[in-house]
Amino acid sequence: MFTSKGLFSEIECPYKDTCMLPKCIFAHSRSLPSPVITVVENQSYDALDEGQDQEGRRKRLKLADENERTASNSDKASTKVQAVRKTSYSTSEDDTPESKPKRISSLTRPVSPPALRNKSQIGTTTATKDPHVHHGNVAASKPSPALKSTPIKLATEKPLLVKTPLKKEALNPRALKVPTPATYQIRFRLVQTLHEQLNRLNSELGSDANDAEEQLVLPEQAIISMALDMEEAAAYTPSIYSNAVKNKILLYKRMKVGQWKEEREKEVAEIKAKEAAAMSNTPDSRPKLPPKVVETGLKTEEEIMLLPRLYTPITGLSKHGYVTSIPTDDEIETARKGVEAAKGWEVCDRCKSRFQVFPGRREEDGALASGGKCTYHWGKALLAERSATDPKAKRERRFKCCGQIMGDSVGCTQADCHVFKISEVKRLAAVLNFEKTPENPAKALSNPVCIDGEMGYTVYGLELIRLTATSWPSGMPLFDVLVRPVGEILDLNSRFSGVWPKEMGEAKPFSSSTKPYPEKTQDLQIVSSPAEARTLLFSHLSPGTPLIGHGLENDLNASRIIHTTIIDTALLFPHKAGLPYRNGLKMLMSTHLNRDIQIQAVVDGKMEGHDSKEDANAAGELVRWRVGELWGTMEREGWVVENGGIFVPPNGSGDGLERRGGELGIGAGTKRGVG
Repeated sequence: MFTSKGLFSEIECPYKDTCMLPKCIFAHSRSLPSPVITVVENQSYDALDEGQDQEGRRKRLKLADENERTASNSDKASTKVQAVRKTSYSTSEDDTPESKPKRISSLTRPVSPPALRNKSQIGTTTATKDPHVHHGNVAASKPSPALKSTPIKLATEKPLLVKTPLKKEALNPRALKVPTPATYQIRFRLVQTLHEQLNRLNSELGSDANDAEEQLVLPEQAIISMALDMEEAAAYTPSIYSNAVKNKILLYKRMKVGQWKEEREKEVAEIKAKEAAAMSNTPDSRPKLPPKVVETGLKTEEEIMLLPRLYTPITGLSKHGYVTSIPTDDEIETARKGVEAAKGWEVCDRCKSRFQVFPGRREEDGALASGGKCTYHWGKALLAERSATDPKAKRERRFKCCGQIMGDSVGCTQADCHVFKISEVKRLAAVLNFEKTPENPAKALSNPVCIDGEMGYTVYGLELIRLTATSWPSGMPLFDVLVRPVGEILDLNSRFSGVWPKEMGEAKPFSSSTKPYPEKTQDLQIVSSPAEARTLLFSHLSPGTPLIGHGLENDLNASRIIHTTIIDTALLFPHKAGLPYRNGLKMLMSTHLNRDIQIQAVVDGKMEGHDSKEDANAAGELVRWRVGELWGTMEREGWVVENGGIFVPPNGSGDGLERRGGELGIGAGTKRGVG
């Protein structure tokens, strides 16, 4: 900067009294005299503060007498300033009190400037140690004891504000709690190079990302944090630090944007899986007990003989959603006319929006449904638990899928189209009519069968896409097949069904000569229609064969089957609040058998859904556990099993079991095999 050489010293400052420059080149004839702040070397502030307020309260210096403000006394003020300066900065060898700097009284002290406009600058400003007097306003205040060792800065400098640390990080290596494995320059260069490669891949993905890929693109701060995380992790292994970071850089330098996309998809899926697991598992302070092994104390034949005591009563099945009679042709025709009159308009089962569905595809563009994408919450809204610190606090409903408060957002998940389901019996029959289980002499004395089905959304609602059957109580496989639905598929509901489009498209036709129960879902065979799946199930049943499952009405209605000899674990283990509330199969297994099922895990970047064979056998295990509980009660009452599997009551008659069964609330049923 050039110096003014005093050329403007006689020109009045255009800002006059409002000028805040410490070295203004203009004249300030009407301004207050410059303040003088003494800085005593080799002497603490305690000597200056002697006799003053010990709390160090900040006070403005008192103004001098009015006659000191006039321009006529400027020479006097200048002389006084020079005298004080000479006293303050002199280094005398004499240690007498006369040689020490004397404190300036409030009557002779130069006038203090006006108060600062910005309150944040109070206490952060002071004069420099420059011994020259500057024209302009410099803030001066009594130093606080807490700030005695803190250097004070000019008012024109940026104030030192104390702020809450932000999550935002700069591209600098983080401080370590262990000795650094390399110099700062080397660490910074490696972090910078690693960030460049990560940022390149992220930018390439974001340049042409579609709606589904937008969530995979990371913000700039996330890229910085990712680079810092990788470098910090390697820094805690000093022996291989340099090679570890360089290998990471080389890995991402060779990586293509497609590989980066797959890596990001896996990370997002893992995060969602962890969130789902955190929402589904409520905190429990009780220790986790080992899984129970079901031991009834009975032989297989004896377990089957007690099973009729657990049958779901036939009366009242319709109120639980079961179909007990085949719809007539007139009812089916009425349903078809209603569908034609509606012209395909339905209500979305997820977001409750109205949309139109086009069976056979719309001619002009081949679309199956209107309304665009569907945004929704896939988890239920559950009431939050009571606060331990404030039991009276309002309990809000939060979605199980994402933890958001009900009403805060329209959804956390997006699907390609809207979907719907139908529960009206005659509309179900209009797609495929119901059939009763036919007589099958070959299976009249067969073991009970456990079944479970998975459903997906089509242009005809919720249809069967997988059906599994096992033998009870052994759990041996009978069959496990994919099912090609009647209508075009809108959404396979893979999150819950566990069936993915690739598996449906590549599945081979079902053959009875092949292995009926493959270990991997990818190896499942497919039947051509729900009617063929129903025929396959009928081959293992007779009207008297007990059918076991959880929420069996859904599986039977999707298969269009009417079967009345059933054991529904949703009704066998009723909810404490009563209907229409029901306990979930996952909760029942955890409560009674200490087993975890339906664990959603991420495999190959996708979240696995329910496994129908696991659910079928889980329902069978719950029934075995209830049989064991029933037999334990009977044994305590004096029941015994004699040769041939005959159950003998304490009094020798068969009436006691029926009476006790009614009291236990498990139903009397028939007396098949019970003496």
